[in-house]
Amino acid sequence: MDIVNPLAEAYITKLSSIHDEALFAVHQKTLEQHPHQHMQSSWVQGQFLTFISELTKPQNILEIGTFTGYSAMCLAKGLQPNGELHTIELREADANTALANFSSSPKANQIHLHLGNALEIIPTLNKKWDLVFIDADKTNYINYYDLVLPMLNNGGLIIADNVLFHGQVLEEEIKGKNAIAINAFNEYVANDEKTEQIILSVRDGLMLIKKKF
Repeated sequence: MDIVNPLAEAYITKLSSIHDEALFAVHQKTLEQHPHQHMQSSWVQGQFLTFISELTKPQNILEIGTFTGYSAMCLAKGLQPNGELHTIELREADANTALANFSSSPKANQIHLHLGNALEIIPTLNKKWDLVFIDADKTNYINYYDLVLPMLNNGGLIIADNVLFHGQVLEEEIKGKNAIAINAFNEYVANDEKTEQIILSVRDGLMLIKKKF
């Protein structure tokens, strides 16, 4: 199911800024060469992440799910001069690709990649996060949320990707473990009085979650 009309998506992409040719090259390379290129954020989604990061100017960013590094590079653009972005990737091959891609970012020295299980790595980072991007295995979204929320600064923002999961959460009978897990996550967050949230129909759905003061 197309969440966004393909004509609208093409129009939006055509008229959205391309202000970083090196970043665009990373995005295109993944589309052309990676067998699972559909896992990458779209160009417009990446620019949305950049907008959010540049508006909030975070000190510390956490990304759960690096893939080939495009979204991390987008998020890093808004970092404060002494800020850090920590990103976690389970697959070694993708982590190596991301490291190579990070070398083209002017924020490369502020990006720290961790290889392994995010549920094990996050507690070791000992950071208070201003911005968190969750884009990893869907069955652990609630676990990631519960783990990072206490480490999120008041007023901090969590962005969760794929919250419409190819439209499968809209079906009368939700099937498949990932769609079931995402629907459970969406309802879990909606019922959490510690946060406020809004779902945006950008690509496969983004949920913006703000921790209350």
